[in-house]
Amino acid sequence: MDSFGIKDILDIAIAALLLYYLYRIMKESGTLNIFFGVLAFIVVWVIASQIMEMKLIGTILDKFMSIGLLIIVVLFQDQIKRFLVELGDHKRWRFLSNLFHHAKRTDAETARQAVMPIVYACMNLSKTKTGALIVIEQQISLESYEKSGDIIDALINTRLIENIFFKNSPLHDGALIIAHGHIKSAGCILPVSHDRNVPRSLGLRHRSALGISQATDAFAIVVSEETGNISVAHHGALTTRLSTTELEHRLSQISIN
Repeated sequence: MDSFGIKDILDIAIAALLLYYLYRIMKESGTLNIFFGVLAFIVVWVIASQIMEMKLIGTILDKFMSIGLLIIVVLFQDQIKRFLVELGDHKRWRFLSNLFHHAKRTDAETARQAVMPIVYACMNLSKTKTGALIVIEQQISLESYEKSGDIIDALINTRLIENIFFKNSPLHDGALIIAHGHIKSAGCILPVSHDRNVPRSLGLRHRSALGISQATDAFAIVVSEETGNISVAHHGALTTRLSTTELEHRLSQISIN
């Protein structure tokens, strides 16, 4: 019998890490029950075909496995894409490059110049109880959502953001998308979350913000038209009633440029 060595420990650790990432992404996208269903099917398949060596059941389950993998890829292509993007995120592998190169210090002033116009706009919109939905692209491209609205492609500007969400503006009902330090488009249509845990008091903007954060790794900001409260959605989690200081802190932790 072969001894249990470091290679086996590494094998188990990698498999556990991949399962954890899949679990987290499925949980954020509201498809956790499907994840457990697929996991249960795999366990039954392993027990029937590998451990107990049931030929008939094993053959049937083998056929389901070969077809099922294709079905899973088709149904969960967005989640798979997000998983691969997160896996290849340069921030996760930065420690390796630091072994060979001296890390450059982040220019705090440049980051602040990108963050503060958004914070000021949200603060002013909150005071006047003007509804707004701002989405900031991260690693996963939002180009398909940008095309659903009107292309603007302008530098981030407080007054421009406020004018877009002005109640008489034709673009105020949709989402504003920011990518690569620019306001890319406005009046965009986003996927709506059907998460039952979302309070009924929250409207379509909040559900759209949560929906885009479940489908992608984007950072979404919502200003409530009813209360003026500021909320953010990121990685499938919705945080409500943020102060402008808390919003600034959250924005400083993500990529805007």
